[in-house]
Amino acid sequence: MKQKAESRKEKIMKEALLLFAEKGYIDTSTKIIAQQAGVSEALIFKHFGNKDNLLFHLIKSGYRRVLQHHKGMIIYRDAKSFLRSMINLPKELVNEEPLFWKLQERLSHHEFSKQQHELFMKPVYPIINKAFAELGYENPELETQLLLLVIEILWKKEANGELNHSAELTRLLEAKYGL
Repeated sequence: MKQKAESRKEKIMKEALLLFAEKGYIDTSTKIIAQQAGVSEALIFKHFGNKDNLLFHLIKSGYRRVLQHHKGMIIYRDAKSFLRSMINLPKELVNEEPLFWKLQERLSHHEFSKQQHELFMKPVYPIINKAFAELGYENPELETQLLLLVIEILWKKEANGELNHSAELTRLLEAKYGL
């Protein structure tokens, strides 16, 4: 019986992620999620308490999956390879979890979503700064801020399918930093 309940919980999460990413959080009711998941609305409340908690669970579990899959993402071998991996990260992340990143982009103004994204990116900042310092950039701090802004725009555009020349932009950034 427990295995069946877990699979229904996973179905709720899968459908909620799809609906929140496609229709938006505000425009998706728990009733619609329940219908799409083939469960009762009461089961959503049993597992998650309310729609907000369902959203929080989706965001946290999404970042957990990303971190598990990219454990070595912040391993620093050398400056150039680290910067190259950061430049390529937006496309990789969105390709692996397109609905999660589309949801994150839609919720970029949402306080909890912003907070989780900042926690996700926080460990990267000092490492990028270190890379620019090692490469002898005049102002590593500003270069770090610039690259992180570019990465932010890239994943958002990628998540929305609005990035037409992803490979060319990646090559341009790599060339800019001599990678």
